Amino acid sequence: MGASIAGLCTARVLADRFDQVVVVDRDNLPAGPEFRSAVPQGRHAHGLLEAGQQALEQLFPGVTAELVAAGGARLDHLADSRVFQYGHPFHHTISECHFLSVTRPLLEWSLRQRVLGLPNVTIHQGRAASGLLGDARQVTGVTTADGEVLTADLVADCTGPSGRSERWLASLGASWPDVSQVKIGAGYSSRMFRRLPGDRVGGAAAAYILASPPKSPQGGNAVPVEGDRWLISLHALHVGGLPDDEASFLDFAKRLPDPSIAELVARAEPMSDIALHRFPASRRRHFERLAEIPVGLVTVGDALCTFNPVYGQGMTSAALQALALGRALDRFGPRGPLTAAVYYAAAAKVVEVPWALAAGGDFAFPQTRGSKPRGTDLVNRYVRRVSLAAQVSPPVAKAFASVAHLAKPPALLFRPSMVARVAAAALRSRT
Repeated sequence: MGASIAGLCTARVLADRFDQVVVVDRDNLPAGPEFRSAVPQGRHAHGLLEAGQQALEQLFPGVTAELVAAGGARLDHLADSRVFQYGHPFHHTISECHFLSVTRPLLEWSLRQRVLGLPNVTIHQGRAASGLLGDARQVTGVTTADGEVLTADLVADCTGPSGRSERWLASLGASWPDVSQVKIGAGYSSRMFRRLPGDRVGGAAAAYILASPPKSPQGGNAVPVEGDRWLISLHALHVGGLPDDEASFLDFAKRLPDPSIAELVARAEPMSDIALHRFPASRRRHFERLAEIPVGLVTVGDALCTFNPVYGQGMTSAALQALALGRALDRFGPRGPLTAAVYYAAAAKVVEVPWALAAGGDFAFPQTRGSKPRGTDLVNRYVRRVSLAAQVSPPVAKAFASVAHLAKPPALLFRPSMVARVAAAALRSRT
């Protein structure tokens, strides 16, 4: 259910393990890389982390090169980008971690074309799932809004943050999961600008101005995308109004602590209207905690966990979850009583690190409310020192980037040798 990034990754995994895969999506899918109204975040900046690129390459070999050939950019997190936080940029060094910068429509269309090329996958567009078949112990298929009944050995809910399968499980008499929620009141305002040959932002190929808690919740990204364009996204937590016209967009950019994005906005030619998107809260559904998990149903992507989009973790997490599903199916099969439980346990591990990074970072602002992970305040104080150290220490900056890209575990930053390096370098930070 759902032909989003999570749905397409899941369909690719299932195509290797089932005779037939049917994808249903309520939207009428465009024939090319075009924005969809059913994907409200689609007009805003998207970045695929290093771990996400590696996962996508397992699922769709060669897709990274294909996207770059189509005009996307693969940029080293530190060597090619200006990353600014707490008054100064991070050290300019090779991080070996890359952002894949493309628009959401191009990425989704490229994956959809790959999935449509699989002989055993069919995508039914303009058809919304409306309920589950089965009972409290076993899901056997779905019903659609137009009255069709689709039986299945396995149903994958990739419908996004609405999490409709919770309600549908309740209608079958099954238990539904606990939910952790972090209320952040985030807002995003984005616009396309023309990118001229040799154009730079703050002397770099891309700029990321990060919020600096606790007093500065604003930030912005300026990234190159296909079509010789800049995609500039301005964002903030706990915001009221968002910049929605040319004057307010420039004024917001000027109020950022680093002038690079404002200078680009002031000189570049706009190529689109301003798009707004609000993200009130991050949500994580704890299926792994259920005592009884129905056989035949799994949730993947935003249906399992949604993150504050500013961290760029959602697509990477979805791809890693899809790979975890494939491993669970290889061990226990679609009807195995342990398949869903093993998958949810693995997916919880996939989600845990980005959730801790995102939720922890959001709780650095005192206005944030919700389920605070244990030890968050202590970790946030240390992470601030890591950010300061990253301004002057290449090894700290590189380590920080590898954790942010989910390429290395957070434990890397807590090794005694790294803690000592952070302490010494933070004292040398100009901040």
